[in-house]
Amino acid sequence: MIAELGHAALWLATALAVLQMVSGALGLRTSHPGAAAFAVYARPAAIVQAFLAVLAFCLLLYAFAVTDLSIRLVATNSHSLKPMLYKLTGTWGNHEGSMLLWVAVLALSGGLLAWMERRLPESTMNATLAVQGFVALGFYAFLVLSSNPFERLPVPAAEGTGLNPLLQDIGLAIHPPTLYIGYVGLSVAFSLAMGALITKQVTPDFAKVMRPWVLGAWVFLTLGITAGSYWAYYELGWGGWWFWDPVENASLMPWLAATALLHSVSVLAARDALRTWTIMLGVLAFSMSMLGTFLVRSGVLTSVHAFAVDPERGSFILALLGLYIGGSLAIFAVRASSITEGKRFTASSREGALVFNNVMLSAILAIVLLGTLYPLLTEAFDVRVSVGPPYFNPAGAIFAIPMFIVMAIGPLLRWKQDTPGRIRIELIVLGSILIAATVLIGVFSDYSVLAVLGLALSAVLAVAAFLPLRGRKLARVPLATWGMVMAHFGVAVSLFGMVSESAFTQERLAAVTPGSTEQISDWDVTLDSVDPIAGPNWTALEARLSVSRGGAEPVMMRPQARTFWAPTQATNESALLTRWDGQLYAVIGNHAGVDADGNARWQLRIWWKPFVTFIWYGGILIALGGILSIFGRLQVDLRRRKAVQLGEDRRADKAALGAADPPPPTQPEPV
Repeated sequence: MIAELGHAALWLATALAVLQMVSGALGLRTSHPGAAAFAVYARPAAIVQAFLAVLAFCLLLYAFAVTDLSIRLVATNSHSLKPMLYKLTGTWGNHEGSMLLWVAVLALSGGLLAWMERRLPESTMNATLAVQGFVALGFYAFLVLSSNPFERLPVPAAEGTGLNPLLQDIGLAIHPPTLYIGYVGLSVAFSLAMGALITKQVTPDFAKVMRPWVLGAWVFLTLGITAGSYWAYYELGWGGWWFWDPVENASLMPWLAATALLHSVSVLAARDALRTWTIMLGVLAFSMSMLGTFLVRSGVLTSVHAFAVDPERGSFILALLGLYIGGSLAIFAVRASSITEGKRFTASSREGALVFNNVMLSAILAIVLLGTLYPLLTEAFDVRVSVGPPYFNPAGAIFAIPMFIVMAIGPLLRWKQDTPGRIRIELIVLGSILIAATVLIGVFSDYSVLAVLGLALSAVLAVAAFLPLRGRKLARVPLATWGMVMAHFGVAVSLFGMVSESAFTQERLAAVTPGSTEQISDWDVTLDSVDPIAGPNWTALEARLSVSRGGAEPVMMRPQARTFWAPTQATNESALLTRWDGQLYAVIGNHAGVDADGNARWQLRIWWKPFVTFIWYGGILIALGGILSIFGRLQVDLRRRKAVQLGEDRRADKAALGAADPPPPTQPEPV
């Protein structure tokens, strides 16, 4: 019964998406009374649709929780002996379930927009809801026609086949949902951009409505990428935090576009500039999220992140990709000339700095896009190529380095027009730090040019992040400004961690026997024993490592080589020892024979990664900066609404007093 209820809820939500799209579109025909009257159904349709989509996902979640093996999706992606956490996370650890989560978040966002938003002109709101319904309809059609998550088996399975062991990790509970919320936030921003473009209402008021959706999407994308990077780092056992995997790039590209869009929409909201930029980046950001959906679910990629599905589903998503992106670009081409220019500004202004960095972000996005798609293109002609760090790192640095320099200076500039002479002291300080750090690191080390520049720029960005607070009373600094400071400081922290991990990492690979000791940096690592252990749905060989630093008290590390039986798969579970200046990373490998004395030898791989944790500390700081900005904007909006309400109350009081007390007579009244 659960499956039938879920499937029915999906079909009803699909019908309501059609109603939302049609009624919103008819609402644009203001000259036709009947069509305009029909528009009142757009908001209720979006709200009820949200309830039905979330209900469908909750029903699937329940089916996984109770391991309903009569449902094909549960039987092929779960197992009765799995821990409850992984039963629940298995709901979205597959193609159909992840798409249902996507659609549920999409519908919920559209419902919240319809329920809460009253600041937009009604025509723009109708157009936005029509576009949002159109986007949702494509995904509903994909689910009910091609990827039904509630499909029944002819005969219930005796037992489930289980979930990919690499996905049986707490990271799966965090990484995909946060990314999906980010993607869906971009879909709302896309709908708002299209609605404003269709009705020619690209105004600061529209940008103020759009900004929290972009900011929220950007925060969740940041958290999702940060969590996914750390999951890959400790779970895959390769010791790396980013591999330029095509599916990793599929999440990075929307983030790059969303970062540019966030700055552009903020300028439009505050200064009534960059109108065309905002619409174009709104289309681009959603296009990148759609491209990521295609790459992950089309079966064209082989990746630990990708869902390998049949080509028919890939063709369906490709058709949606062409429809959404092609349609939006066509509307943009037709309507772009109708967007007025907005207020002008000079190149030496804060707007000019933001435009420059938007261009740099767009260039980096193009580099990542080319490097991701090029191997797929060559493979179509039976030529296999690999595109990795030797391409991405130097090509991206060409644009990232000037972007970081302008990012350090931009917040110090005034809006509309400024001169470098006004901030000459700040420029001298930042320039001195850059030159001194570059010279010191370059002279006393043999690191690469990129490593030297990266470390120097991280120092500059760390100092520059706090310069906008100079000369201000900290208690009066708006939360949004604190958010900008924290986010920019987070970029400096992450950059320092990335460069340090690349430049300073040491690796030791050895075949060791119990009782032997290996050295790496200033660490002593002793293998005490290798023992078999058992988990809820796996067995493992666990190594006991005693590690000490500088003669201090030893600490125990326990890396494992696991074997899962549902499904059967071997994995390496790394052991991490975190200190303020880095992480010791250990992985136990296969049996490597015996030594001359007959003692068993084991493969042991150890890394010392100085300051690697700063990568993720910085990602968290960036996201926290976005959260502070959200609360800051909400605080400002609340104050404005209170001020407006207070003004209305005062006018009402004056009107009431005027009506109660007659005006004073112009002549004395007779006695």
